[in-house]
Amino acid sequence: METLTIGQVAKGAGVHTETIRYYQSLGLVEEPPRRQGTVRRYKPSVVAQLVFIKRAQQLGFTLEEVRRILPFHGGTSCAATRKLAEQKLEVIRERIAELNRVRRSLQGLITRCKKMGQPAQCPIIRKLSEGLDIPGSP
Repeated sequence: METLTIGQVAKGAGVHTETIRYYQSLGLVEEPPRRQGTVRRYKPSVVAQLVFIKRAQQLGFTLEEVRRILPFHGGTSCAATRKLAEQKLEVIRERIAELNRVRRSLQGLITRCKKMGQPAQCPIIRKLSEGLDIPGSP
């Protein structure tokens, strides 16, 4: 069976060797044994495992969530994977709603700032400073 060095695995998966070592430290990728006087040799399947992890991250899954999905990598548990994906989708929806609230707030502040020309105090700075009790300030 052909085996690969960590550099070959990294190149094949499009990641850095440090990423592989990090994933090993988290238990996401198994660290192969090292024969005395040789480098560690990886199974080619590790490349596919790393690609799987990176694609899951691109879909917004955290490494902890990837840890829960990884056992399903073989595609044998669609129901469990779907449940995790549905949970992630709900988190993303909530994050989008929050980002939309932030966008509207910033847009409103920018609009007020543009309309005011040169106000005594910038509305953006005023909003950012609201509620700040700075010691030594009047």
